[in-house]
Amino acid sequence: MKQRNHAFDFLCGICIVRMMMLHVMSFCQMQQQDWWMEVMHWTYFFMSFFFFKAGYFNKTVGGDTRAFLVKKTKQLIVPYTVWGVLGAVVYLGFAWLVLPSNNTMVKNVTLEHLWQTSSFFGNGPVWFLMSFFMAYVAMHLIGKADLWLEARTRWLRLSWIVLLFPLISYKLCEAGNPLWFNLNNVFWGIFLFLLGRLWRECLEQYSKPQMMTLSVVMVAVFIALNIADGGEYTMSANLWTGYYPATLLKTLCALCGFSGVFLLLDVPRIPLLGYIGEHSMVFFVAHYPLLTFYQMLRSSFVRSLRGHWDDMIILTLLSFVFCFWIVPFVERVPWLSGRFKSKPSGESKS
Repeated sequence: MKQRNHAFDFLCGICIVRMMMLHVMSFCQMQQQDWWMEVMHWTYFFMSFFFFKAGYFNKTVGGDTRAFLVKKTKQLIVPYTVWGVLGAVVYLGFAWLVLPSNNTMVKNVTLEHLWQTSSFFGNGPVWFLMSFFMAYVAMHLIGKADLWLEARTRWLRLSWIVLLFPLISYKLCEAGNPLWFNLNNVFWGIFLFLLGRLWRECLEQYSKPQMMTLSVVMVAVFIALNIADGGEYTMSANLWTGYYPATLLKTLCALCGFSGVFLLLDVPRIPLLGYIGEHSMVFFVAHYPLLTFYQMLRSSFVRSLRGHWDDMIILTLLSFVFCFWIVPFVERVPWLSGRFKSKPSGESKS
């Protein structure tokens, strides 16, 4: 059995903790506090990391395209649908049966929300699974096209177009992100797949001292640019802020630099963060319906969570304890975890 990559589990664990705490802070309407804004400013690239990591491990495009689509549908779209519906049941159940019709959360219910954002009421973060699926499929098809072109030309590759995708992502942001199902961020996600793959090739091709030096320099560039420029990229909204070239450069430096340092240091397994990273899917999809249930329950008693530190502490403990508790159950159920049994294929697994 292949040994897990503890560096990526550690980094994934940090990303999941940051994401869950962002949602807790948002539910309590405390996300604008200065100290939390500073945390967000230094970790804005964390969601992009998941796409970068997928590209790092997804080296080949071997296997039948139809089988690939079926596999990724089971792994991503099935949990997307199931957990989205579960969240919607919680949200709409309270909105239609418990809360008064003049409540803001009732008024916000619109049908077009689904196809405009690819999110569900009651489980907004599942947008990630839809965008992830689209990026996987796009990279697979681009890889297939490159194989076809390689057999016929010496220089033409479709993947070269991917180098323009960050600019397309930025232009879509400027245009108000017009694509349905929140697919505006998929262009950036596809680019990150390619970036992760190229970064792995660099780590394998060059010596450890060379790559450690480059990684440290990239981290230093990220720190310097992040101090000098306040720009950020928010993947859920495909939102670019600040001076675009600086935001792009420092994001690339952060993803490659930090991953390079931790990979080259041979980080050992960190118990709690490593566990969260190993089971990140469960933490990702399961925490938000619980937060929604708590918020709706409070609203039914006409009590806002705004600015309440006691609710913030309760939500933090509840969400993490709940996710730790249900991991074994969820991962035994394929349509909840996406872990369907499949025949071995040529695709590299992450």
